[in-house]
Amino acid sequence: MPPAYLAPSDPVPFWRRLNQFFAFPLQRKPLLYGTVLALCSLLYGLFFFLPDFLAVLLVEIGILLAASRYGFKVVAMGSRGLQRSADFPEALDDEWKALPWKLFGILVVQGIVLGWLNRVSSGLAELAWLGVSFLLPATLILLVQTGSLWASLNPAAAWGVVRIIGWPYVLLCFFLFLLSQGAAIALSVLGPIFKGWILLPLANWLFIYFGWVMCSLLGYAMYQNHEAFDIDLLPGGGLDEDAPPDRRTPRQIAQEAMDALVAQQITDGDLAGALATAYEDQRVHPDELPAQRRYHRVLALTDKTETLLSHAERFIPLLLNLGQTTEALKVFTTCRERDAQFAIEDAGHVLSLATTAWNGGDARQAVALLGGFDRRFKGHALVPKAYELAARVLLQGLNRPDMALKVLATLQARHADSPSTQEVQWLLRAHLPPAPAPAGTAPAAP
Repeated sequence: MPPAYLAPSDPVPFWRRLNQFFAFPLQRKPLLYGTVLALCSLLYGLFFFLPDFLAVLLVEIGILLAASRYGFKVVAMGSRGLQRSADFPEALDDEWKALPWKLFGILVVQGIVLGWLNRVSSGLAELAWLGVSFLLPATLILLVQTGSLWASLNPAAAWGVVRIIGWPYVLLCFFLFLLSQGAAIALSVLGPIFKGWILLPLANWLFIYFGWVMCSLLGYAMYQNHEAFDIDLLPGGGLDEDAPPDRRTPRQIAQEAMDALVAQQITDGDLAGALATAYEDQRVHPDELPAQRRYHRVLALTDKTETLLSHAERFIPLLLNLGQTTEALKVFTTCRERDAQFAIEDAGHVLSLATTAWNGGDARQAVALLGGFDRRFKGHALVPKAYELAARVLLQGLNRPDMALKVLATLQARHADSPSTQEVQWLLRAHLPPAPAPAGTAPAAP
C-alpha cells in the first residue's frame, strides 16, 4: 500500500467553511444527480396498478435510498479529505452501500428502546430522547467509520466521538439542527409560488440539497479530526484552499505515489513484490495508462515472457487509442525481441505502428510490420493504404523502385479504383515505362 497521506496543514475549523458546505450540492455531479433524483418523483405513474399513495410512497422510498447512499459517500469521502465531487471515485465501497439500511436499523432499535422507556416513565423517555438526539451525529460518524450497526449503537463509543471533537461538537449539532429545518422553511416560502406537478420534485430537491449539505459538513468535521479518528486521507485529500497550490489531481498524486512505491521495491531487490503491486493496480485501473505502463515496465524486468506478450496485446491498443504511437512501437519492439512471432491482430493498429516506424526513419521495421498484411487481413478496407505505405517505404526509404513497382502492379490488379493506387502511380511516375504512342501517330524525327 502507498504511504499514508497527511494534510498539508491543520484543517480550517468547520465553522469557518460554511459556504463550502452549502456550495457542495451545487457542484456539477451532485447537482445533476440530485435533479435527476428529484424528477424521478414524477415516475409514480409507472405503477398504475397501485393506488396513487402507494405508488408515490414506493418512488419516494427509492429516491430516499439513492440520496442516502450518495450522502454517505459524501461523508466518507469528506472524512478522507476530498471536498470536490469530481475527485470522488466512481464506485462506492461495498461496506458503504448498506449504510442507509443500517441507519434505518439503528433508528428502529432506538425507537423501540424509547417506546419501552416511555411505558416505564415518560420523563425518563424524554431524557433518553434528548440523549439520543444529541448523540445522533456521533452515531453517524461511528457508522461511517466502522460500518457496523451494533458498534454504532454503543453509547460509550458515541460519547468517545464527542470527546474527540470536543466543544465544537455542540456547535456541530446546532448547525445540523438548523440545516435539518432548512428544506421545510424553503418549501414554505417557495410552495405558494410553485404549484401543481412541480411541487413534489421541488420538495424532493430541497430535501436532497439540505441533506447533502449536512453530509458535507459532517464529513469535514471528521476530516478536521482525522488524526484522532485514525482516518487515513486519500491521495490529494486535505488540500485546503489556503494551502500551497497543487495542480495535480488526486488520481495523479496516487499514480506518482504508486510509481515511487514500485520503484522502491525494485531498488530493494523485491522484484516479485513490485510485480504484484503493479499487477494489482493495473487490474483495478484497466483503462489508466500510468498503471498499464508501470506493469509493462516491471514485466520487462522479469523472465515472464508469456505474461509480457499477453499484457502487450491489451497495452498496445490502449496506447494507440490514446495517441501514444511512439511508445506503442517501443512496446511492440520489446515484445518482438522476446518473441519474433509476436503480432498485433488489428489491421488499423498494425498500419499505425508501421506509419510510426516510417515517420521515425526506420524503413526496415515499417516494411517488416507490413509484411503479409494483405494475407493476414484479406479483404480489409485498409489493405490499399498498407500497399501505398509499403510502396513509399520501398521507394523512398530502401531505394527499391523495382519492388515498389510490384506493389503498384498488385494495386492496379486488385484495387484499380482506389485513391491509393493513383497515389502510388504518381510516386513511381519517374520509374514507369513511357506510355505507347497512339496508333497512326508518326514517330518523332531524330
